Amino acid sequence: MQTIITDTRIDAEILAQTEARGTDKTVCPSEVARGLCPDDWRPLMERVRDRARALAAKGRIDICQSGTPVDPDKDWTGPVRLRFRKD
Repeated sequence: MQTIITDTRIDAEILAQTEARGTDKTVCPSEVARGLCPDDWRPLMERVRDRARALAAKGRIDICQSGTPVDPDKDWTGPVRLRFRKD
């Protein structure tokens, strides 16, 4: 039986992993996907990135490239990292 992974569950996993690392360290989106579905995580990557955009737009996390936050509303490509935001 395949497990249904909701947006709420993805959000919770992103927030749990980033908060556990703290505001000075980051998490790779693939770590979030692996945390949700270790054996078949690759299909989740786009959804994890989409949910990261939504959380960043709400000010909950930062999406970073080379240590610098990027605008979640802009198109960005390449590797990103997720960082907890304590506001």
